[in-house]
Amino acid sequence: MKFSTKDRYALLLMVELASATPGEYLPLKAVSDNQGISVKYLEQIVAPLSKAGLVESGRGSQGGYRLSRSAAQITAGDILRAVEGEIVPVPCLATSAESCPHRAQCETLAFGRLNQVINQYIDSATLEKLSSEYLSH
Repeated sequence: MKFSTKDRYALLLMVELASATPGEYLPLKAVSDNQGISVKYLEQIVAPLSKAGLVESGRGSQGGYRLSRSAAQITAGDILRAVEGEIVPVPCLATSAESCPHRAQCETLAFGRLNQVINQYIDSATLEKLSSEYLSH
């Protein structure tokens, strides 16, 4: 399984927000400067995170983005699903593939256990833990 640049940047953005002063908004420009990611790309990434209810925005001179709940209540799975949708190692394991006429003899379904392990892991990795690990490096 390979995570895209968008996935990695979404996780970095959320780690930055988790590391910010609680309750304060962090401008995307600050994240851009810290991580070397263009503001334009961050705007594309933050939109689905906002739609998923993981971040909230504030306008004005003190505006930007902040987490909508504590970092302990947000998982890597929440973040990755917000930007990518369902996380599966092979398309045949997606919920949308359940009606596939070849499902009964599909050999890729053998990856089902891998799918469970991946999703259990990303759902157990809280943003709080990711943030503390990132800051310790």
